[in-house]
Amino acid sequence: MRNFVFLFLFSLLSTSFFAQENFTVDGKSYELKTEVEGEIDFLWSVIDKQYRYFIKTSDGHITELLNTKGPDNTYQEQYKTQLSELTKNNDSANKMKFTLLDIKTFIKTYNTSVGNSYKNDKNVLKLRLGLFGGITNQPFVSNPNNTTVPFFSAEIEGLSSSSISHHAGFFSIKHALDHDDFEYSSTQLALGYRYRFINKPNFNVYGNMQFATYTFSKEIFRFNGLPNETVNESNFQVPFSFGLGADIKVSNNSFISLSYNELFALFTKNSNNFPVDFAIGYKFCL
Repeated sequence: MRNFVFLFLFSLLSTSFFAQENFTVDGKSYELKTEVEGEIDFLWSVIDKQYRYFIKTSDGHITELLNTKGPDNTYQEQYKTQLSELTKNNDSANKMKFTLLDIKTFIKTYNTSVGNSYKNDKNVLKLRLGLFGGITNQPFVSNPNNTTVPFFSAEIEGLSSSSISHHAGFFSIKHALDHDDFEYSSTQLALGYRYRFINKPNFNVYGNMQFATYTFSKEIFRFNGLPNETVNESNFQVPFSFGLGADIKVSNNSFISLSYNELFALFTKNSNNFPVDFAIGYKFCL
């Protein structure tokens, strides 16, 4: 089961690293990546081993930029005329090459020139604070009775302010309580990485990876006719543990967050119990 989940997540993350969406252009459906958003959007993809570039205007119309060969086997550079007519900027368009970088720079410059209609896609760090509550069976700790206990956590997430950014880092603090059948409690500090493989304006779905943790734990051992023994430990691990989550937007600056954490880890052994680590929380922008 663990290997199956690992392969599923690995495939999902690797194929979604450059996340694409379906668009219809002249009656044909294409999977395109949004490179720039603003007054006009710049979309592209590699189709049949060729780079294809598209422009989406504010009314939703999508036009493919063309650079076909003429009878004399020279490129016609229609894209220059297309972009000149769209932006009323002949000089810059005439100097542009038919490359991803040149077209991206041209579109970003144009979007900037039209002021507030431009959505800045520069990598400016944005912070979110999340507060969570949930249940866990401590998947990476021996738990003979498979007892679930409540936990509480807080998280600081750092991500780009770009609306099309899929990447984020996070730091979290998680405290799990004990139970009469499982007298083990812990407080864990964790650093991790998050990739949003579905990233819509009103919701997103992501994969989590915790690559470093530091855990303080307390466990009580009871013996018949002998004094109880309390063991306090602390340890640092590089578990590379994986989980899933989703954020649902409820206002301009806040989200309801759902997560299923600690599905499996590459460098930490799971217990014999099926992993249970669910949480619901609230995130807001700082």
